[in-house]
Amino acid sequence: MYRILIVEDDRGIAEAIKNLVNMWDLQAICARNFRNLMADFAEYDPHLVLLDIVLPFFNGYYWCSEIRKVSKVPVIFISSVSDNMNIVMAMNLGADDFIVKPFDQNVLIAKIQAMLRRTYDFGTQIPILEHRGAMLNTGDNTLIYQEKKVPLTKNEYRILLSLMENKGKVVSRERLMEKLWESDSFVDENTLTVNVNRLRKKLEAIGLINFITTKFGVGYIIMEENNK
Repeated sequence: MYRILIVEDDRGIAEAIKNLVNMWDLQAICARNFRNLMADFAEYDPHLVLLDIVLPFFNGYYWCSEIRKVSKVPVIFISSVSDNMNIVMAMNLGADDFIVKPFDQNVLIAKIQAMLRRTYDFGTQIPILEHRGAMLNTGDNTLIYQEKKVPLTKNEYRILLSLMENKGKVVSRERLMEKLWESDSFVDENTLTVNVNRLRKKLEAIGLINFITTKFGVGYIIMEENNK
């Protein structure tokens, strides 16, 4: 079932769109974290985003550009701010379509279905993992944080992927070495330590300080919050 992320701060309009989308055998959720929309985006992993322009904290143009840094997911703007300049700006920032409020419900559903057919008949979406503003792109093994993008080696990527998939939980050194063995390279205790240290230096270079915590004698953990 296709997942639709609705980014609309008017709760009445958002819920109405959600109910409409659900009627057509599509799964919809309304964004709630307007200060950090990318957290909702990463958690829900949508197949399509419906995006308003006027939003709290940051406008839709900002979020469209942020989404485009990590994903090719279709973005359809839905807005009453519909002069030609705004439509052109939306499309230049990576939007796939623009629907003017108020809109006909049948037109909205038709556009959503057409966009899903065109997109997912020819390709698949790249999943994203997000934590504390850091976004791990599993499609090209890169990490993005505060406008900075850093490439990861195969081993660094496997370590960070395992830790982010288990955030809040300690991942044992033995488990991490098993993950690195999947890359068909010899891995011992020293090799793991070297890779973790290199990964930490890359994270610190882009501002992610103390992102990975060592649990001596056990393994490593990415804490749920900064202060834990």
